[in-house]
Amino acid sequence: MIDSDPPATGPGHHVNFDAPAVLRKWPSLNNQRSHQAPGPYLLLDGTLDECIREFMAKPAGARHLYEIHTQAQPPLVQAILTEDIVPEVARLRHFL
Repeated sequence: MIDSDPPATGPGHHVNFDAPAVLRKWPSLNNQRSHQAPGPYLLLDGTLDECIREFMAKPAGARHLYEIHTQAQPPLVQAILTEDIVPEVARLRHFL
């Protein structure tokens, strides 16, 4: 079942989409993270909003290779956003 209710908003549920953020990509081989890589490399240095837009423009099947690094904004935004949470945070732009 898909939850169609908008995300919770109000005190303590604000997300600053203008916060500095970077989009990083893990080196990969055959669409899998390379185990020999020291870590992800920088693709975009901008705002959280810009990084989310760029992330969401990537093919769904490759999003596991990307992550967004930003300052944590509890309780909704962690310091590292991965494919599991970025679409949910992206939805917040429409409700906040």
